Amino acid sequence: MAYDKSIAAFEEAYKVIPGGVDSPVRAFSGVEGTPPFIEKGEGGYLFDIDGNRYIDYVQSWGPLIFGHCDADIEKSVIEAVKRGLSFGAPTTVETELAQEIVSMFDSLDKVRFVSSGTEAVMSAIRLARGVTGRDNILKFTGCYHGHSDSLLVQAGSGLATFGTPSSPGVPADLTKHTLLATYNDIASVEKCFTDAKGDIACVIIEPIAGNMGLVPADEAFLEGLRALCDEHGALLIFDEVMSGFRASLTGAQGISKVKPDMLTLGKVIGAGMPVGAFGASAEIMAHLSPEGPVYQAGTLSGNPVAMAAGLTSLRKLKANPGMYVAFGMKAKKLVDGFQKAAAAVSVPMVTDVRGSMFGFFFSDKPVKNFADACENDTEMFAKFHKGMLDRGVYLACSSYETGFICAATTDEMIEQSIKAAYEVMAEIKA
Repeated sequence: MAYDKSIAAFEEAYKVIPGGVDSPVRAFSGVEGTPPFIEKGEGGYLFDIDGNRYIDYVQSWGPLIFGHCDADIEKSVIEAVKRGLSFGAPTTVETELAQEIVSMFDSLDKVRFVSSGTEAVMSAIRLARGVTGRDNILKFTGCYHGHSDSLLVQAGSGLATFGTPSSPGVPADLTKHTLLATYNDIASVEKCFTDAKGDIACVIIEPIAGNMGLVPADEAFLEGLRALCDEHGALLIFDEVMSGFRASLTGAQGISKVKPDMLTLGKVIGAGMPVGAFGASAEIMAHLSPEGPVYQAGTLSGNPVAMAAGLTSLRKLKANPGMYVAFGMKAKKLVDGFQKAAAAVSVPMVTDVRGSMFGFFFSDKPVKNFADACENDTEMFAKFHKGMLDRGVYLACSSYETGFICAATTDEMIEQSIKAAYEVMAEIKA
């Protein structure tokens, strides 16, 4: 494929945008080549400014569960835009979307909308600290919860791609209140509670991690977290910005029996528009301003266009819960095909699937935590990514990211992708 126009566009962007991109992973620094500049998306495909077509397994990093330009979502957005882009005032569509979300989750009585997943998590942690009167929080190495200061410590995703354990500009006085434990290792969590003498406001976790690659938490581990939080009076927060409505209709809570005290959501509830949300019981949410003293605000929170898009998307999902079976079957078919292509040239690969989410590592052992993920062959991934891109298959440009199936992903697309994987693996090993 030719990328001449994208290369030129990247060079122009670099002059006026740091690194040429508005989110670091997009720069393709963890893989070979230059990022294609996208012109449009249709269904399960992306088209770049050079005219290349790609089967899209990124889907805007998750939110486009119905693919690009879904007719129903597009119609609802156009109708909303005609009424106005933003009001900074309450609208009934906010209530409708909140009602839909609350009706799905036993752990939720109320939600508040924000404009991003980062904002949702930042606000949830502030609320947890306000409710408990404690400063310390506990997170897991490799879990990414957005780029707010307290959470930019040993995160996965972009930071892992760039080999950065944290970030300059984050004060030590803030990060000293962030305790780190090992994912899927309950003993490391117990030690944190012991060392902190119980002074932990909350434990935040991606119950299905998607930012160190796809790494689900073991059920026994989640049960252990729930027990420790109950014992020490800490709140358990599930960050399902990525897995919510992706792993199942109710995210990890549709798979695990463990219920969190608080939940953060994003991605799908905006259907591609910038949006996030956090929620909990009525008792916990009563601490939030204007009912309570914990302040949180946002001029564009509950944006009517984003709310309209999300409401249409969620209602379509609720009306078609069987879609998740099809998503899972297609995701498994895809990664099984990748694994067989790798095995054909004696390259080790491990895979996993949760609903419409899939992941693979060039590794010879199961990946249970961030240390395991860091042992995967990133050079092999970079070569595989480049070969697949050149054959029209658009995968996440980091080995620490998750892939997504959408409703517009066809069996023919899956088969074409598997065929490309065989060709790429044979070429790499030639």
